[in-house]
Amino acid sequence: DITLWGLEIGLLSMRKGEAATFVFKPSYAYGQQGCPPVIPPNATVLFEVELLDFINSAEADAFFELTPEQQDTFPLEKVLKVAETERQLGNFLYRKRNFECARDRYKKVLSILGRSSSSEAEQCQINTSKLLVFLNLSLTYLKLERPARALAYGEAALEIDQRNAKALFRCGQACLYMTQYEKARDFLLRAQHIEPFNREINGELKKLA
Repeated sequence: DITLWGLEIGLLSMRKGEAATFVFKPSYAYGQQGCPPVIPPNATVLFEVELLDFINSAEADAFFELTPEQQDTFPLEKVLKVAETERQLGNFLYRKRNFECARDRYKKVLSILGRSSSSEAEQCQINTSKLLVFLNLSLTYLKLERPARALAYGEAALEIDQRNAKALFRCGQACLYMTQYEKARDFLLRAQHIEPFNREINGELKKLA
């Protein structure tokens, strides 16, 4: 997370792929307290920063300011873009091991994608986005040690794509966690049939040998 005022200001001035060096006075860095034991009080600090990527949430913020009726009339292309932005924010929180907040962000994405479609092609696009979120939620609930919910979202993913190896693997992991060994073996064998050389899948199957 960005905690330094100077760093936040500096990043706002950068473009994707740009590298920069910033020198911050104490008032823009760690102030009178410093950051013991590494940074003393009232220290001027130097940061070398490379901006690899960023998530622009402006369009998502604008979307959530609309009424539900206005959101329903939003073009699907933009809705999917907002959903993907929110999902990426969830992924960021997941990587930070903030699993509860990641879960909430993913569920927010599902609420965005809950709109009714006007054609089969639109529904296909929505389902493609939903599939990724179901997989994210299944993994997140495994990290939260709630295997029943992980299984439910894994099975939701399989309703969209019954040959999705990740979904089968997550379901197998969830069943293994709940000591439902026969169901776990079935899911994992189906996953192995699709990806026979996947080390993670084969590793879980060894636990059932």
